[in-house]
Amino acid sequence: MAEFGTPTVQQKTPEPGRIKSVTIEGFRSLKNIQHLELPQLTVLIGANGAGKSTLIRFFEMLSWMLKAKNLQEFVLRHGGGDDQFFMGARKTSRIHAELCLETASGYNDYRFDLAHISAGDSVMVMNEAYRYSAHDIPTKAKWTEIEGVGKESSLLEKKSKTAQTIVNLLRQCSTYQFHDTSINAAIHNRWDVTESFRLRSDGGNLAAVLLDLRNGDRKRYELIVKQIGRVLPTFKDFVLEEEAGKVLLRWVGQQSDKVFGSHLTSDGSLRLFCLLTLLNLPPDRLPDVMFFDEPELGLHPHAITLVAEMFKRLSKKRQIFIATQSPYLVDCFELENIIVATANNGETVLRNLPREHYQRWLDEEYQLSEIWLQQATGGVAWLGDKQAVKRVGALDAGRAE
Repeated sequence: MAEFGTPTVQQKTPEPGRIKSVTIEGFRSLKNIQHLELPQLTVLIGANGAGKSTLIRFFEMLSWMLKAKNLQEFVLRHGGGDDQFFMGARKTSRIHAELCLETASGYNDYRFDLAHISAGDSVMVMNEAYRYSAHDIPTKAKWTEIEGVGKESSLLEKKSKTAQTIVNLLRQCSTYQFHDTSINAAIHNRWDVTESFRLRSDGGNLAAVLLDLRNGDRKRYELIVKQIGRVLPTFKDFVLEEEAGKVLLRWVGQQSDKVFGSHLTSDGSLRLFCLLTLLNLPPDRLPDVMFFDEPELGLHPHAITLVAEMFKRLSKKRQIFIATQSPYLVDCFELENIIVATANNGETVLRNLPREHYQRWLDEEYQLSEIWLQQATGGVAWLGDKQAVKRVGALDAGRAE
């Protein structure tokens, strides 16, 4: 497994914070999520429409809210204020959220409410508060209330260390979704070579990032090329040529010297290029909290296994959230990583899977996906796999004994 490691580094950097738990009431389908514990590596699984992506959208909203006071822009882009409330603002009068962020020294808690503004179909931030509690203090400190209400958060204006810790962590929440590989996708464009420090959430500046790595971190670049070659045997190397300060994504194969542009590359291959590059970037070029929405889309099972190992490695440095429906991907992780999303009359229920409840099946060498796909965990039978359905039946029979 040494191949999955990053090239030797490096300078010591402070341990990043993490989101320890979250309470969400009234945001979209998240009607009543109470003190949900979030592992360092969280794998969200569930059927279509169960609400996996809704949790990701919540943290995306926080990033917009605290990055540059862009909450109203987020609301506008996502259907307006009424669409952010469970069953609409007439049914749900407020959105309430509480987050516990853990750092090396202690816990930084943040809470707020959102109310609907009919005029303009926007939202208003109110009842903001924050507090800090050291690890060695058993009781929680009192909340520091933030006076006033407004269309944007007032937390940014607070100079206390606790407020700044919360802002710095939540504003970094970044969602990566490399689904758009259509003819108009950003990844097909020439990209400014100076925008190369971080990979964009849609992978558009991939060529610029790869060129920067090739010029400044050759070992890391060669590792990415090698990993791609393991999954795509026809791939040899990227062809990255700067012209007038811009670079285009191109590559060459093993069989000939023909250069392929991104428009001649399969959707799955483009997504693989983006994922492997992102997951191999040095930690200082990554946000502290990273969200991935169905990263397995278009990937071969072998590629999924490779990417899963890289997720596990990276989670030692950064907090990772993965929303997936792939049994192959689920089976790469541990029970403690899993959060199951189920839908109940339009409401999303999110829950962890306690090991003591499922140890019997693990002892009998059932895969995590098989446990998920049986009714006891709120999953649905994967009808495309007769063997899985057969074993689901065996599980149900065992539970009835």
